[in-house]
Amino acid sequence: MHIAQLLPELDFGGVERGTVDLANELIDQSHQSSVVSAGGKLVAELRPSVTHFKLPIGQKSINSLIQYKNLRKIYNENQFDIVHVRSRFPAWIHHISLRKQLNKPITVSTFHGLYSKPWYSKSMAYSDAIISISNTVTDYITSNYDVRDKEIIRIYRGCNTSKFNSAHISESWLKQWNIDNPEMINKKILLMPARITHWKGIEFFLELIKHLNNNDIFGLVIGKVAANKNRYLQTLKNSAKRLGLNDQNIKFLDARPDIENLYKLSALVFNLSNKPEPFGRTIIEAAACGTSVIGWDRGGVSESLKKLNSSGAVKFGDMNELIGTTKRLLDSPDIINLPKEFTKDFQTSATIEFYKSLLSNSS
Repeated sequence: MHIAQLLPELDFGGVERGTVDLANELIDQSHQSSVVSAGGKLVAELRPSVTHFKLPIGQKSINSLIQYKNLRKIYNENQFDIVHVRSRFPAWIHHISLRKQLNKPITVSTFHGLYSKPWYSKSMAYSDAIISISNTVTDYITSNYDVRDKEIIRIYRGCNTSKFNSAHISESWLKQWNIDNPEMINKKILLMPARITHWKGIEFFLELIKHLNNNDIFGLVIGKVAANKNRYLQTLKNSAKRLGLNDQNIKFLDARPDIENLYKLSALVFNLSNKPEPFGRTIIEAAACGTSVIGWDRGGVSESLKKLNSSGAVKFGDMNELIGTTKRLLDSPDIINLPKEFTKDFQTSATIEFYKSLLSNSS
């Protein structure tokens, strides 16, 4: 079978990483695999046999929308069995391109989030079949869209256990880390991996570090800072100062490719988003590295914590419980085993089997 995946770009993020993993696994299983995107750093990680069609479909603009003509040309020149759409605006372009087409491929969409504009997200619900990344997302889909005639399957996001595992950190990496960050040596690192944006709940984390008031504790926030978020980053740093925090107990770092080592180095990893998360990828990545995790007891994070048998679920916004849970897990960490449902191998295999079932039912 020939599968095409459609998304804005192949640069950074869980959606992009999942696209690359699936595209490569299709090749490994002797299928044909294509990706349509505006390009990005992760294109280089596609297998040589994966065909990448570079098309500017990421920006929400009329110039991107008219790319439906070029996308239609790609469809006419390649016989795709299934087109898997992974983002809302490219999905609109996809559906427009298929108008008046006689031999249409099966359309599969993955709802990666709890989208805030249901009307705009209808492009994802127009698909022939839908993949949901958690029970939380499935409930959102069925509550907001008319999908009674659609097949919906839940396939959790999976992490790459060849990268995220409990193997020891190399001495050379640790030596360089200590040279670059001497203020963290011999301290218990509390890690919050989160893009610098207002809804990730970083303020909760700063408040937590303040209340712990312990010279042995160091708070580390690590995440991508978009160009339009530099002012917000400065706001967070100013908030840290007002709370009495300084460079001896808090630090902000940009996103890093060696995040797995930071998970392993940390005593605890946090997910404290202001709004319910659809899944909570950082939770399972940290758990795969053997580190205890803490998050609000709601949405996809709560679902993931339960699957992990974690004791780190905290009532949303309850600072006293957050402080107490942090102290308890610092004294007595959880013993966590990653379920196979949260692995990349399970995710890609389940998705490919879903493709096969759709093609079998359509024949």
